[in-house]
Amino acid sequence: MKINELSPGVGAADQIQPEDIPAIAAAGYKVIFNNRPDGESAGQPGSEAIAAAAAEHGLQYRFLPITAMNFPGAALDDIAAAFDEGGPVLAFCRSGTRSTNLWVASRPAAEWAAARDRARRLGYDLSMADRLAH
Repeated sequence: MKINELSPGVGAADQIQPEDIPAIAAAGYKVIFNNRPDGESAGQPGSEAIAAAAAEHGLQYRFLPITAMNFPGAALDDIAAAFDEGGPVLAFCRSGTRSTNLWVASRPAAEWAAARDRARRLGYDLSMADRLAH
């Protein structure tokens, strides 16, 4: 598991495992966003397993699966608020790219360019968020 800091209080990671949850909690995260649909690939832990591990360590867990086909999902305003309230938040998917695109897309217009620049410096492909450019 590799965590990239997108902003203070927001991190993005590749696929996490239930056994990663203690380290995530120790790093100060309070909320986990799972942006990966269950069953996307063989061997991927299910949402329920990660949710149970998060609960055991006092972390909030939100299952917000997105794909390139349904990006950014139906509730972008709710997701934006969730990134900004009650964190720190760790969002994950297969590689961290969808989660990072979701964070960039959810930023207010005044923050969008800086968020996009930060994500690009971290090496993320922002083609999904770019379709929603402010």
